[in-house]
Amino acid sequence: MATTIPRVTATPAAISLLRTLRQDYGDILFHQSGGCCDGSSPMCYPKGDYIVGDSDIRLGEIDGVPFFMSASQFAYWQHTQIIIDVVPGRGGMFSLENGRELRFLTRSRLFDDAELDALAPIVTAGQAG
Repeated sequence: MATTIPRVTATPAAISLLRTLRQDYGDILFHQSGGCCDGSSPMCYPKGDYIVGDSDIRLGEIDGVPFFMSASQFAYWQHTQIIIDVVPGRGGMFSLENGRELRFLTRSRLFDDAELDALAPIVTAGQAG
C-alpha cells in the first residue's frame, strides 16, 4: 500500500500549543488567512466560530485539528507542504493563541515529483461534510 504524503503537518511546538488550546476551547480548526488584517497567518478558531466556505480546501489535520485554505490561495500553495510552527510574538488578533506571547507561523517546502504523485486527492469543505 502506498504512503500518502500529508499536505499539512506541524512541529512538536505547534502540536503542544494546539493541545493547550483544545483544553481551553474544545474543538478548534485552522484556516490559513488570505492576507487581510493579520497578513497570511495560520489562524486558529473555535469550531463553529469561523464559517468555512464550501469551496475552501481541507488540506488535512494536525493532531486532529482540521486545516483549511481558500481555493484561490490553494492555487499558489498546491505544490508545497505546509508546516505549522510556533515562534515568540503576538498571534493574529482573532486567532486563539493571541495573548500567549506565541504565534503560529506557516513554513513550507516544495514537494518533489514522487511526493506529488503520492498526495491525497483535494477535498473541499463542502465535500468533507
